[in-house]
Amino acid sequence: MSLKGKAAIIGIGEVPSGKFPERACIVSAVQSSVSAIKDAGIKREEIDTIIPTGTVYNAQYNSEMLTGRLVEELGLTGTVKTNMQVFSGGSSSSTMLKVAAGLLETGAAECILCVHSEKLASGVSGQQGIDLFSMAGVSKEWEVPYGQHYSGVAALAMQRYKYETGTTDEELAAVCVSNRKWAELNPHAMFRKPLTIEEVLSSKILSTPLHAKQSNMLADGGAAFIVTTPERAKKYTDKPVYLLGSGSKVSHFVYSQEPDLTRFAYADAAKDAFDEAGLSPEDIDVMEIYDSYPVYQLIGFEETGFCKRGEGGRLFLEGQTWPGAKYPVTTNGGMLSQGHTGAGGGVAMLVEAARQLMGKAEDRQVKDAHFAACTSTGGTYFDSYVTVLGTTIPN
Repeated sequence: MSLKGKAAIIGIGEVPSGKFPERACIVSAVQSSVSAIKDAGIKREEIDTIIPTGTVYNAQYNSEMLTGRLVEELGLTGTVKTNMQVFSGGSSSSTMLKVAAGLLETGAAECILCVHSEKLASGVSGQQGIDLFSMAGVSKEWEVPYGQHYSGVAALAMQRYKYETGTTDEELAAVCVSNRKWAELNPHAMFRKPLTIEEVLSSKILSTPLHAKQSNMLADGGAAFIVTTPERAKKYTDKPVYLLGSGSKVSHFVYSQEPDLTRFAYADAAKDAFDEAGLSPEDIDVMEIYDSYPVYQLIGFEETGFCKRGEGGRLFLEGQTWPGAKYPVTTNGGMLSQGHTGAGGGVAMLVEAARQLMGKAEDRQVKDAHFAACTSTGGTYFDSYVTVLGTTIPN
């Protein structure tokens, strides 16, 4: 069953990412949700389903969210029919939207709030946070004993990708610079100071050839979006953002079992998403490409079809992905500059895609943005998601 045109995003909300020890995680969730409700122009009582995705910094907080705390905090006890958690790591944004669209299509829900909140920067101690996040999805039996961790995973991909494509260190560093160009325009970004290729390549080595400034930074944050049926959406806004296509595939659990370290299943996922949408990569105005490390942003950009394999680095190096250029890529700054809030990295990018299509991105607004594509992935890149959104529904 196709979900094309069966769901519409009508409201978005977000709090700044960064280190905010004084801001409780539930505050990030509530503020993001309230902002999304106001943005949608609905009464909060119209929400009948809440989907909080997973929070990893604190097991108790996560349990509270999946058992209804946000329902109570928003004053919706007795009106919300369903509260449930949908979680797949960094691809949770895509899975939440897909589940929400299915609930709307079957009539099981009419107005759904999807929300994420996290406190990875200040909710755990430095080393505890690093240990918590650097080994999620890394096999405790077969990989951790041999020193595997996320920087090692990224380094493996970078080394292989450089070998296969001829991409240079400067081109990989240019991805970080491009994301920072967008983050400079984003008031919610953790890092807004200009960045140069020289700064990236002179930063310390984490795992050869990965530099420190090519690594995402753990952050506190929160984001939310509201989804409803296309019919109801027209009551609230003249510019809803429709789900047009969704493609996905799970390729492995642990990275050592991935048959192709530098492609994954993005090409297959993209074909399914674009076929469902009735569009092609050439139709896309905004590209929100998952970017936990620069090599994965290049892989997603190329495999989704925005350029030929091995050409992405040159486009980033030439500034063709910067604000105002031909390819608006990861326009909120991504996890490399807005900050990595766990599953919220993908949620923030989906919210940014909707923001761009709604024309609400202010200083970083992409002119005449009608169609957007988002990629996402969770764990050690175990799944590949491509989601296509638009302001109109193509025939």
